[in-house]
Amino acid sequence: MRQAPLGAVKIALVAVAAFLAAPAVALGEASLSMREVPLHGERTLAAATPRFDMIGLHWRGSGSVEFRTRSVAGRWSGWQPAAPEAEDLPDGAAGPWHLGNPYWTGASDAVRYRLRGRVTRLRVYFVQSSEERIPLRRVSMTGSPPLISRTAWGANEAIRRAAPRFARAIQLAVVHHTAGSNSYTASQSAAIVRGIEIYHVKGNGWDDIGYNFLVDKYGQVFEGRYGGVDKNVIGAHAEGFNNGSVGVALIGTYQTAAPTAAERTALVNLLAWRLDAAHVDPLSTLTFDSGGNPRFPVGTPVFLRAVSGHRDTGFTTCPGAVLYAQLGALARQTATTGLPKLYAPTVQGQLGGLIRFQGRLSTPLPWTVTVTDSSGAVVASGTGTSGAIDWTWDASTAAAASYAWTISAGGVRPATGAIGTAPVALAIKSLTATPRTISDSTRISYTLTAPATVTATLRDAGGGDVATLFTQQHQPGKQTFKFVATTAPEGHFQLVLTAANAKTSVSATVPVVIDRTVTRFAVAPPVTNGDITFSFQLERVAAVKLDIQRAGKTIAPVYSATLPPGAQSVGWTAAGTKDGTYAGALTTSGEVGNATRTVLFRIDTTAPTLRARSFRNLRFWVSEPAKVTLIVNGSRVVRSVRAGTFSYRHGRVRSVRIIARDAAGNLSRTLKYP
Repeated sequence: MRQAPLGAVKIALVAVAAFLAAPAVALGEASLSMREVPLHGERTLAAATPRFDMIGLHWRGSGSVEFRTRSVAGRWSGWQPAAPEAEDLPDGAAGPWHLGNPYWTGASDAVRYRLRGRVTRLRVYFVQSSEERIPLRRVSMTGSPPLISRTAWGANEAIRRAAPRFARAIQLAVVHHTAGSNSYTASQSAAIVRGIEIYHVKGNGWDDIGYNFLVDKYGQVFEGRYGGVDKNVIGAHAEGFNNGSVGVALIGTYQTAAPTAAERTALVNLLAWRLDAAHVDPLSTLTFDSGGNPRFPVGTPVFLRAVSGHRDTGFTTCPGAVLYAQLGALARQTATTGLPKLYAPTVQGQLGGLIRFQGRLSTPLPWTVTVTDSSGAVVASGTGTSGAIDWTWDASTAAAASYAWTISAGGVRPATGAIGTAPVALAIKSLTATPRTISDSTRISYTLTAPATVTATLRDAGGGDVATLFTQQHQPGKQTFKFVATTAPEGHFQLVLTAANAKTSVSATVPVVIDRTVTRFAVAPPVTNGDITFSFQLERVAAVKLDIQRAGKTIAPVYSATLPPGAQSVGWTAAGTKDGTYAGALTTSGEVGNATRTVLFRIDTTAPTLRARSFRNLRFWVSEPAKVTLIVNGSRVVRSVRAGTFSYRHGRVRSVRIIARDAAGNLSRTLKYP
């Protein structure tokens, strides 16, 4: 890497290990320690740096960080960027800290840093991961290359933070490089993978190692994130594109160096098997809706290849210029490996009508589509001989049930799936009235699990029917209706829902209080960092009590008195109350007994955090929804933004002033450039 002129460097810091090595770890284990690096003249202790094999940096601020390390033999490396692949991240992972990549250094005992731009805090994570000198056991699944399982490479299952999550389908592979050193031995590869795992989990706070697979320069393939190598495990390798992709990282840096022949062969064999398991044509293309990252906001359609590089999904050079230039040829090799194959099997339609099965074969072959019931008996099938599979099942008379389907052809991996569902028991779930205490109307919501005739009835406290509100046929799903009580008497009631079909009848109830003592109850402002005012309209004399509640519990009594009819208002100061969502609870005592109404508000005394990702490109990050005022080259723009990364379009940027104000009126720190 070309070394920057000394005038461009803001600050350089040095930390050197003690002469004695850190305590050795057990064979096959990795350990991680973190140090906060002094940035503003604090004293640096030489003994604070342990010996390490891998390093990763986190920092805050709009600037960037570079580092170099010293081997135990006394040789200093070149300067390396701390976050060369800054979007190797889970979806929605943007935050105030920049997360640097884990960088394999080999046995080292010192590190130097240099900072560019504004860096307010810097943390360094030292990883020691011992070399595994015994042969690693490999396993293979049907059609897969030899895989080194998590057990074989020594994954620490105790540090995993959560169960794996699964995508509905794999649509593409995203190829990465780890951006670490290319100087490692075959026996060190497992140690590198263990180091990446502990850094991703204990350093970055992720659930598990980010990649689904890793491939070293000797052709060894390592299982990555837990959950099953043939399952659609959602990784943390391409922010905004993790759900539906498989992430494969080549161990090393391939910006100017080329992957070895063994590495390319292993990658081709891995992609050929994993994409075949997902029935994805390696030479196909697709449009993928971004889950959100600095380059592609949420919902942006992005044109990708089935074998894409990480740089196709974000602001990064990954997987390096040399490897990226080879992806087209590697995809073509992948497409010709492991033939014949079945691509893009689809099923369209539903029970009670026509259901169409389609697919594409890599070469014309005899094919069969089979549909079976829950007992395994064949209920329908179709055959043909061609490269295109296309058969339609007339399911107009099929009983409502769950069926399995299979598309098969000679020598290909079959595709399987399910049609229909087993009959769902009729039930009324999540019945609520919002609000429950009313003067005129309330909204009733519930979920119906199966088609049914629904009857709504209002009953009094004694169980007698007051009125039948409606009888209607409804389909499964969430239902809502408005109950207008203007003609009903005051009192305590039960709103009863009854759902019936040909087989059964079920019911559910929710209490409703009709009390016209109060006809309006409101709070202003709804989000506050100080004082708020509750206002209400009394229609008759009543004993009134106002409390502040959180999670249904009273935390502060506000007011209690007997008041005459008319407009009323009560103020309250939120000073000293923790941030969060609260309810003002207004209780009146009158003709129908006690009736309580609530109105929600939020206390927010925390200023939004505003961070510049790039002043020149006008890209920024904010911690919460806010109204942002930007002054660029003297022109003022006011805009409401969501939490996360946002940007502006503008020509040449000469000066910037930007500040964020949240809903409570809290102001962020003003960012300025230059």
